[in-house]
Amino acid sequence: MSDSEISVYDMVGGDPIFRRLVDLFYDKVQADPVLRPMFPDDLEPGKQWQFLFLTQFFGGPTRYAQERGHPRLRMRHMPFPINQTARDHWLNHMLESIDEVGIDEPARSAMRDYFERGSTFMVNLFPSENIDEQQTKPEES
Repeated sequence: MSDSEISVYDMVGGDPIFRRLVDLFYDKVQADPVLRPMFPDDLEPGKQWQFLFLTQFFGGPTRYAQERGHPRLRMRHMPFPINQTARDHWLNHMLESIDEVGIDEPARSAMRDYFERGSTFMVNLFPSENIDEQQTKPEES
């Protein structure tokens, strides 16, 4: 990024906007029957990590890397069974949160694009691997 380019982090207003985004998103996760069981009882540590990651990813301070090292997002999410339904719920909550915060263009499109691609990359359970779907399929004769 050249000196004349402004980061998404700066475009949206820095930490306060990202904090609000994460809070709104986690409020939605808290109420979601698909996602809530995938998260630990205490949501606060995850909220903090997401806040630090997003601020860094979108051009803010490198606090996430300083505290946790490389993000390794796919590896960190591998223990959680993320299927298309979970991905869709997660993405819808994040996109709704972006809109609720009032993030304007061009930052809005940049963030939406990242979350759409990133959430798809986190899917690690596909229909043929879904144990529940396999158990409910009728046996072939």
